[in-house]
Amino acid sequence: MVRNCREVKVREVRFLGAWEEPGDFVELTLENPDWDGYRPGQFAMLRPKHWGLELSWGRPFSISRADADSVTFFFQVVGRGTARLSRLKPDDEVIIWGPLGNGFSAPAETPTLLLAGGMGIAPFRGYVEKHPTPEALRLVFAHRASIGSYPYQLLAEAIPAEAVHEKSPDDLPMIIERIQNEVRGAKDGLVLACGPLPFLKTVQQAAREHKVRAELSLERSMACGVGACLGCVCKDGQNKHVQVCARGPVFKSDDVQF
Repeated sequence: MVRNCREVKVREVRFLGAWEEPGDFVELTLENPDWDGYRPGQFAMLRPKHWGLELSWGRPFSISRADADSVTFFFQVVGRGTARLSRLKPDDEVIIWGPLGNGFSAPAETPTLLLAGGMGIAPFRGYVEKHPTPEALRLVFAHRASIGSYPYQLLAEAIPAEAVHEKSPDDLPMIIERIQNEVRGAKDGLVLACGPLPFLKTVQQAAREHKVRAELSLERSMACGVGACLGCVCKDGQNKHVQVCARGPVFKSDDVQF
């Protein structure tokens, strides 16, 4: 479903707290913005009210999870915006607009393989919590930072999960082969992938080669999140330019070009 500007809900909510993990990873919790609901894989734009004109644009974050009281985001501090978000104080007000974009499919009973690379684990926490049959899910997580930096254990307590640690560049061929084998083994089910671009390329190529149904969540820099600024354009399967925020961030594997 494509969302347009008129459908987006803009809210001012309170910052409730943050949990900092090793390696500048942050789990940020905000007051629930009175959403009717969200589909795991969707994202939201965040902009604290006190930023002023120095940082004029909001920052896009995948929604990690949400309940009746709060909404949670998981990110790594990589620049001024994320650094300042990590330093919010209790009751600071944050402007949030969303939920935005398309989420992952969640067919009941279908064996579903979750492939996460690094920060790509973020949306799968909510996916596992909201899935109608979590016993049909399995996670393979490839990461560089310490496993304790990510919410991996929370997922591993809920579904079968395995982590693959890239300790050095020499481990990369092994991880690529593992991803390819995992996709090949998922012919009768569904593969959902979120992670850095090379990770998604590997999943896409393997899915195409072995005719496996797959969905990919893209990461892009965004300014508006609603398709107005054209700052997050990619090419779809028909070689047309489309906005990731409006047509994605989740695409069917054959509907996006890298």
